[in-house]
Amino acid sequence: MASFIVEGGQKLSGEIIPAGNKNAALPAIAASLLGSGVTTLNNMPKIQDVLTMLEILESLGAEVTWIDQNSVVIDPSSVGSGTIEEALAQRIRASLLLAGPLLARFGCVRLPPPGGDVIGRRRMDTHFLAFEALGAKVNLDSGFEIQCDNLTGADFFLDEPSVTGTENAIMAAVLAQGDTLIRNAASEPHVQDLCNLLVKMGAVIDGVGTNQLLISGVEKLDGTSFTIGSDHIETGSFIGMAAVTGSDILIKDAPIRQLESTFLGFRRLGIDLQVEGTDIRVLGGSTKNIVSDAFGSLPKIDDGPWPAFPADLTSIALVTATQCNGTILIHEKMFESRMFFTDKLVSMGAQIVLCDPHRAVVAGPCKLRAANLESPDIRAGMALLIAALGAEGVSRIQNIGQIERGYEQIDERLRRLGARIQKVD
Repeated sequence: MASFIVEGGQKLSGEIIPAGNKNAALPAIAASLLGSGVTTLNNMPKIQDVLTMLEILESLGAEVTWIDQNSVVIDPSSVGSGTIEEALAQRIRASLLLAGPLLARFGCVRLPPPGGDVIGRRRMDTHFLAFEALGAKVNLDSGFEIQCDNLTGADFFLDEPSVTGTENAIMAAVLAQGDTLIRNAASEPHVQDLCNLLVKMGAVIDGVGTNQLLISGVEKLDGTSFTIGSDHIETGSFIGMAAVTGSDILIKDAPIRQLESTFLGFRRLGIDLQVEGTDIRVLGGSTKNIVSDAFGSLPKIDDGPWPAFPADLTSIALVTATQCNGTILIHEKMFESRMFFTDKLVSMGAQIVLCDPHRAVVAGPCKLRAANLESPDIRAGMALLIAALGAEGVSRIQNIGQIERGYEQIDERLRRLGARIQKVD
């Protein structure tokens, strides 16, 4: 199994460009099944999750062709089944996103339980409740079997603003008969990307970017060409990396309008950020003093539904806080296992008290030391990689497939900034 060997303590410098948004790419691939023609997706991150999703489409009969490093053409015309192979589905949680388009196209979908990161319970009820609201019958006796001869528009309130639940509901509704009103919808940038793609394919969707979506069903969608937006989570990861390594880095072509809450969080840690058009200059070498709340109260960074601070960046914020002056509470509300990687940071010298599965108090700054590490999930893996880059000595990170699922060619891109990182078998 491949590992990263990281010699920490090196100053980084230069420019880096965020890849396409992983969480937008996966539903976009699923949505291509809804088109009657070929769809070209540009700025597609060539990461393992994307490759697995495309492999599932090929197993269903779709023709997939990469035309350059980050552009892929999908022809769904030969897809003839709504049944997904169990072995493929269990490799990626996003396989669940195929339920909506396959149900809309075939009236039936059979899907084994999906795989993905083990970061706590990830309920799927929202998906099933949305399908049922549109007229489908859901059978959970052996895997998932969802059937509906004629999806019909409906007015329904999602029991939680689930991102993938919202995306599945949207993809099922665009070909349903009549109007659908989805209330309490997720509005993350990747949900917006999906809506914008579907509109280009011929869908009628109002309220994009809000928590209420009005969808008027159409008879068919066409293929199109669409460019995936830049990854705001990867951008936040690079901000944290610059801060932990004390480096000045220019992040080019960043999705600035999607980063307001991210900027607020990192500035609370005392990170010096300068926005220059669509670029972000991170002055990581400057003094990083955590900003206390009024009257000296303990500050916190906590996540929430968009546009709050993203849950996927809490791991990055936590490791960044270890190099900042002061004390702060990191509160991750969504997944009860996401914070468990903190014991690895403690073994590296971090001063962290894990209060419960969702809250950690971090005191800094501390001197990190190298360690042998193992990536538990995508974001914690990136946090550990950042810690290794800032630590004294040589660290080894195992299970890096988890990192590479979300960050394209990360070792090559970091080497261009001056990082001493090697991938070894």
